Amino acid sequence: MSLPIAIVASGNGTNAQAMIDLMKAGVLDVDIRLVFCNRPGARVLQRAEAAGIPSRMLDHTAFPDRASFDRAMAEEIRKSGAELVVLAGYMRLLTDDFLSAFPHRVVNIHPSLLPGFSGSIHAGHDAVDYGVKLSGCTVHIVEMKVDSGPVIIQAAVPCNAGDSEDDLMARVHRMEHRIYPQAIQWFAEGRIRVEGRQVHVAQADRELAGQAPDSFVWPPLEKGF
Repeated sequence: MSLPIAIVASGNGTNAQAMIDLMKAGVLDVDIRLVFCNRPGARVLQRAEAAGIPSRMLDHTAFPDRASFDRAMAEEIRKSGAELVVLAGYMRLLTDDFLSAFPHRVVNIHPSLLPGFSGSIHAGHDAVDYGVKLSGCTVHIVEMKVDSGPVIIQAAVPCNAGDSEDDLMARVHRMEHRIYPQAIQWFAEGRIRVEGRQVHVAQADRELAGQAPDSFVWPPLEKGF
């Protein structure tokens, strides 16, 4: 049985689109029950409609505080039957009112190699500005402290002298669209086990995917991702 998930996003929804495409291709074993958004007119809502996936928009500015909005969002997701919440470009901090409704079942992707540039909404710019030689992206379980939860999978890409932010983020986004669905698939197969800060991924009898020439991924990607 496919894992029922909800995707929560605020903007364009390119990671959401990657998951929709892989689900429809039979690679990602999920049932996207809901695409939830907090911004009217966001592109991700159009993506959901085009794919025939239920969506719900609640404007956070209509709520008196963050906690009341989070409770309403949690209720919408509960009603959808989703068992895993996938943040895909959601641009608001979550409260305990939300996280306690889905303990260890909320995941996020951050465009850096955590813990580097944690909490930054412009991690690509910060990486280029700092002059790092490696950047990348991290899929992690969400906890109350921003970008602090246990790491599931990371991909590293080069950050070259003279790169623009766009140069770097093009590499990062390519890897986001591979490692995020891979992490979700591990949840769908029941292969994720969290012990403290360590995330263990049970082995499967599956061929490994080829690595992109300008990246390094750990744990390794599997065929289809």
